[in-house]
Amino acid sequence: MSAEPAAAGRPAPAAGPAHVLILGGTTEARRLAEALAAGPDGGEPRPGCAPYRVTTSLAGRVASPVLPPGETRIGGFGGPEGLAAWISAHAVTHLVDATHPFAERMSFNAARAAALSRVPLLALRRPGWTPGPGDDWTFAADLDAAAALLPGLGRRVFLTTGRTGLHAFAHLAEPWFLVRSVDPPAAPVPPRLEVLLARGPFGLDDERELLARHRIDLLVTKDSGGSATAPKLTAAREAGVPVLVVNRPPVPPGIPLAESVPAALDWLAP
Repeated sequence: MSAEPAAAGRPAPAAGPAHVLILGGTTEARRLAEALAAGPDGGEPRPGCAPYRVTTSLAGRVASPVLPPGETRIGGFGGPEGLAAWISAHAVTHLVDATHPFAERMSFNAARAAALSRVPLLALRRPGWTPGPGDDWTFAADLDAAAALLPGLGRRVFLTTGRTGLHAFAHLAEPWFLVRSVDPPAAPVPPRLEVLLARGPFGLDDERELLARHRIDLLVTKDSGGSATAPKLTAAREAGVPVLVVNRPPVPPGIPLAESVPAALDWLAP
């Protein structure tokens, strides 16, 4: 699928101020809200864009999220029908799915809701990672496939696939796992597990020290893309630690895709 939004997927000009609903939780979602909403000092929206009303929806999985500018709602919608009803009730004119690249269910709910409400939808996804010289990467189709491959690749594992996906590894009794999370994970989890409660971003020196201190011999990560969590990949390369990478699911078919906030702004511009 092309990384540029398709012309056919552009929204029609709105009769009044546009209301953009951003399905958020990512750095890109926050940056898009910042670009569209007036700043706290009353500053103007991005030059060349019509005034926007911006609402960012957060899933509520983090206890104390960093709130973006504009309006915010926290919690689910009750499936695609609930999202479509919210869109209609709040006169949403543009829907942007800027959720995590692995929030597959939410992305398909957004596509269904956009079709039901006849509101144009854009998927905002940062590009995925690609291995470079010196990288030792193995790819898995999903978390279950990664769990099946893991025992043959390492015994002291830095597991960075997110606390909600730990259930896929809960049956692995032999490897020792290190997990870093903002909030404590819920069961089921692997029996040999150490949890570090911390909020990123984490720099390269942090990741080097962590891999060395815990004698990590395998890094497991989702292909989230972006620079915020990339230092762990650099640290793994330097230390000769192999990486097990879980491939990201595709964007729902027929949905235009932007790989950057400027591309999303171009799609939104009248």
